[in-house]
Amino acid sequence: MYYSNVSCSMINTVRYFYILLIMAGFLLVPVAAHAASQTEVGVWIPWWSEELGAKSALKNIRDIDVVYPFVFEVSPNGDLINRVDFSDRHWDKLLDKAESRRVSVIPTVAWFEGDEIHTVLSNTKARKEHIKNIVEMVEDNDFDGVNIDYESKLGETIDYYSKFLEELSKALGRRDLTCTIEARTPPASRWKVVPDNIQYANDYKAMNRYCDWVEIMAYDQQRADLKLNDERRGVPYMPVADIDWVDKVVDLAVQDIDEDKIMLGVATYGRAWDVTVAADWYKDYTKVATLNQPRILELVDEYDLQIGRTAGGEAVITYFPETSPWKIFNALPTPKGTPKGYEAAAKALLVATYADIEIPVRFLTWSDSDAIEQKIELVEDYDLRGVAVFKVDGEEDPKIWKLF
Repeated sequence: MYYSNVSCSMINTVRYFYILLIMAGFLLVPVAAHAASQTEVGVWIPWWSEELGAKSALKNIRDIDVVYPFVFEVSPNGDLINRVDFSDRHWDKLLDKAESRRVSVIPTVAWFEGDEIHTVLSNTKARKEHIKNIVEMVEDNDFDGVNIDYESKLGETIDYYSKFLEELSKALGRRDLTCTIEARTPPASRWKVVPDNIQYANDYKAMNRYCDWVEIMAYDQQRADLKLNDERRGVPYMPVADIDWVDKVVDLAVQDIDEDKIMLGVATYGRAWDVTVAADWYKDYTKVATLNQPRILELVDEYDLQIGRTAGGEAVITYFPETSPWKIFNALPTPKGTPKGYEAAAKALLVATYADIEIPVRFLTWSDSDAIEQKIELVEDYDLRGVAVFKVDGEEDPKIWKLF
């Protein structure tokens, strides 16, 4: 009888702990799922690929938190120019689905003329009229806010731009104001001799006050980081966004902007360059084209290329175009130790060095899903708000949607 009581007691204890474990499991799973969903995803849909972009966003709407229709531009006097018709079927379907799923729709107003921006924003009357135009556009379309992307601004515009954001924020009321900003390379990496007075066009601290969040355009790096240019030498180097550079950009930005206000911009395109290869070095870069992944993969098949990975995390290929008289060097053996993707560049360097001549070779680097995954990990490391994808146009690497 004593043995039976002990057994019952032990069984009840085991059951108790078993029930606790089950309850803990139910409690922990939602917490983990919630934590994983904290990284927001915004997507820019450009007006020049509006139909395909809208369809891609609609197809993947479950993975999206913010839709940025990249469709508004600005006339010299501050009037808005709409490049699309929101009553078109592809927009109508996307906007309806976004509303039903509580996905924010925040159109971008883009302006790239520095002199025009300064003229309007430095004039109180013109600035107020411009703000009025923006607010009316947002209210008439019942958008959730507006994204301001004013680039190529003059240094002297900095305070006027901050004033514009302050006044626009107040005029929008409860609707969101988001601000797209440049990726700022740390001065020690940007210049060999750091200038005593660096004049920026954006006041990060002011933007932190007046913008609900910011989107950092952490792409189109190219040769902006002198230290990485030196570290990565030995192969062609003209990145869209080297992960180490992006890390530097974020580390600098969080000194003035709250982490939970930063959406890290990631690219879905690549750039082709003709590299002038001279004896012992890759001398000059001439831009050839901006390409999306489908076209890049066509080139890979056409030239039977191997896709490599740069030290900065991007996909890469090199080749001699069919029109190049130097394509005969394809028959050469690849120099030992050449990283995958750089075969043609290495052959060009070998011949250029041996013969002391200059040879052009095509170099293409792009931001695919693997490169974007590295950026998402950086977002998580810094506990940023999320990622803003430029651009979704139906030609992005389809694997990126699995990352979100």
